[in-house]
Amino acid sequence: MERLPGFRDFYPEPLPSNENWSADVRQMIFSTWRSVAQRYGFREYDGPPLESLELFTTKSGSEIVGQLYNFTDKGNREVALRPEMTPTLARMVATQERHYKKPIKWFAIPQLFRYERQQKGRLREHFQFNADIFGENDPAADAELVALLIDTLRAFGLNHEDFVIRLSSRNAWQEFFCKRCPDESKAYEFYQIIDKMEREDPVKSDALLQALGFTLEDVKAFIAAGIPNAELQSILDNLKSRGLSEYVKIDYMVIRGLAYYTGVVFEAFDRKGEFRAIAGGGRYNNLVKLLSAGKVDLPGLGFGMGDVVLAELLKERKLLPKTEFGIRAFCLIEDETLRYASLALVQSLREKQLGIDYPLTATKGDKQFKRALELNARFTCRVERDAAGAVLVRVKNLATREEKILPPGDVATALA
Repeated sequence: MERLPGFRDFYPEPLPSNENWSADVRQMIFSTWRSVAQRYGFREYDGPPLESLELFTTKSGSEIVGQLYNFTDKGNREVALRPEMTPTLARMVATQERHYKKPIKWFAIPQLFRYERQQKGRLREHFQFNADIFGENDPAADAELVALLIDTLRAFGLNHEDFVIRLSSRNAWQEFFCKRCPDESKAYEFYQIIDKMEREDPVKSDALLQALGFTLEDVKAFIAAGIPNAELQSILDNLKSRGLSEYVKIDYMVIRGLAYYTGVVFEAFDRKGEFRAIAGGGRYNNLVKLLSAGKVDLPGLGFGMGDVVLAELLKERKLLPKTEFGIRAFCLIEDETLRYASLALVQSLREKQLGIDYPLTATKGDKQFKRALELNARFTCRVERDAAGAVLVRVKNLATREEKILPPGDVATALA
């Protein structure tokens, strides 16, 4: 049987020749995400992979249903596998925000699912690093998230020559809109046009804009000028003080989700332009209020970074570390009368947090030694008895070939 299209198997390395996704690389990515987030004071959370369909349609509209794995469950409930984490997070925060001091700084590493056409950098499932802040309106929170994004990418060995964070703002676009159109009721339509502008025929975009009193030429001139508004300038100054200016630029072409975001938006791109956006996010101050039916009004902002594009970028830049599995020692059992004594040694060493393996069944000595080498063991251990019948352990360093004969209680120290 074959796996479903758009899904992945993660094998331990060395990978089979026809497989691309490494469980060891995935673990490295996860541990790096966690490490940097925790340095920034973010706490980890998680939620269910299956949610009410209404949670996602409330946030994104009914058009999202075509992108979901959704069904009616046995309780006759309309449900869906989560396509993103933010709605779940907003639901959780709206329910329990009184329990937590503000600002709330949380991160998660969920697996997400979307029934979409597969293409480079986009599958039907992926893992994603999500980092969000709730309860803070000041642009300092936006700068903190951008700095976290920069430092996360730097932790993988990437630098300012590899990626750039492009900053934009819903508020800057709002100022542009209000100067030319006093009718606020047309703002949503305007943002929909801007949001789709990169994908639409320019002639069509121009016609739609002219119906609202704009021209495509005016919009492009605003984008080209790239003049930061007050909140963006505050973020730039904040990042400059950290020595991170070379990682960011103003780019009003970043128009992702302007109908949804309420403030600053940003995306991380590789500078060579070979990949999809590495990460993206922004401020969404209305989501908690929307999902709580107005009961909780808490500003929020966050970003997501998927593992697919990130892994492809690290591979292309030759930044994926060589992963080598290794154990501390392999316990040889060449005398089956000593198996139980050997198992006692193995258990005691494992309880001291040492990686130990041994032959599960009676096996020839040369095969056991070969297995020790396959597992990249640093030592071998072999239980013996002296002339008086006392149990001793012969410990061999496989790199130096040095051997020691020790009482069982001293073996852990020798291995460590």
